Amino acid sequence: MDQILIWIHKLSGIPLAHQKRLFTSFVIVLFLWIIRTIVVRIVWRRTDNAQVRYRWQKGTIYVAVITGTVLVGRVWFVGIQSLATLVGLVAAGLAIALQDLVKSVAGFLFILWRKPFAVGDRIEIGRHRGDVIDIRLFKFTLMEIGNWVDAEQSTGRVIHLPNGLILNEVIANYSKGFEFIWNEIPVLVTFESNWEKAKKILIEISEKHAAYLTGEAEKRVKEASKRYMIYYTKLTPTVYTSVKDCGVMLTLRYLIEPRKRRGSEQGIWEEILKAFAQNPDIDFAYPTQRFYDNAVEGKEGTRPKGRVAGPLQSPDGERGAVD
Repeated sequence: MDQILIWIHKLSGIPLAHQKRLFTSFVIVLFLWIIRTIVVRIVWRRTDNAQVRYRWQKGTIYVAVITGTVLVGRVWFVGIQSLATLVGLVAAGLAIALQDLVKSVAGFLFILWRKPFAVGDRIEIGRHRGDVIDIRLFKFTLMEIGNWVDAEQSTGRVIHLPNGLILNEVIANYSKGFEFIWNEIPVLVTFESNWEKAKKILIEISEKHAAYLTGEAEKRVKEASKRYMIYYTKLTPTVYTSVKDCGVMLTLRYLIEPRKRRGSEQGIWEEILKAFAQNPDIDFAYPTQRFYDNAVEGKEGTRPKGRVAGPLQSPDGERGAVD
C-alpha cells in the first residue's frame, strides 16, 4: 500500500498524508452508500406503502450525509478550533453571497423542526395550492390543485417552491389539526316555493351524505384541542335560511374530507335535483323579470285600500277610476 502511495505521489505530486485522507474519505463514503442501499432495498421488499418508502429513502439520505460529513471532517481537520474557524468563514461567505439559498436552508430546518406540513399534506401557501409530494434541502414540491380546475382537484402540474417561501407567506394546511373542512352548498328557491319543505329535504340529504363524519370529527377536535384552541359547538350538518333579491337562500353546511369535496357535492346536488323534481310546490330561483300586480297578487293585508279596480262612469260622463 505504501508503495502505491509513493508511486501516486511521484506521478501527481500529492503528499502522502493527503492521499491517505482521500482514500479514507472514499472508503467512508462508499461504506455509507452501501449501508443505505441495503436498508432501502430491505424496506422496498417488505412494504408497498409509498409514504413509508419515501420516508425511509429520504431519511437514510439525511443520516448518511450528516454522518459522512462528520466522519470526513474529522479525517481532514485534526483540531476542533480549525474546523470551527473554517465553518465560520464558510457560513459568513454563504450568508453574503447566497442569501436565497441560505434562506431556503433555514426554511428547510424550520420544516423539520416545526413541521408546518409533511409529505402527503394538502396545503395553500401564497397563491399556490396543492398536495406536498416532496421536500428537499432547497425546495419542496406540490402537485397543484385548483387554478383553472373547479373544486380543488388536481391540475396535473408539478410546482417547485423554495423553502424560504414559508418564512414570508401564510401557510394553510388542510390536513393538520382538525383534518376536515366545512363545505357549503347554496340552494336558491323562489318566494312562492314551500321553502320549509325544501329546507327539510336538504337536511335529510345532508345527514345522509355527511352525518357519518360527525363522530370521527368529534374525536379529531378533541385531539386537535390539545395543541390548538379549536372549539366547535355543533358538527352535524345544518341548513341556514336567508333572503336574497330573487328568492329564499337555503345554505347547506356540512363537514367533509378535503379530497372528497367535489364527489360529495355531486352526490348531494343529484339528490336535490331529483327531490325537487318530485315536488311541484318547490322551484329553483334564478335572475328573471316579471310584472307584479299587488292589488291582485299581494297579500290581503298589503293590498291598497279605498281604490276600486276597473273603470266607473262619473257624473260628468267621463270614465275613470274612482277612489
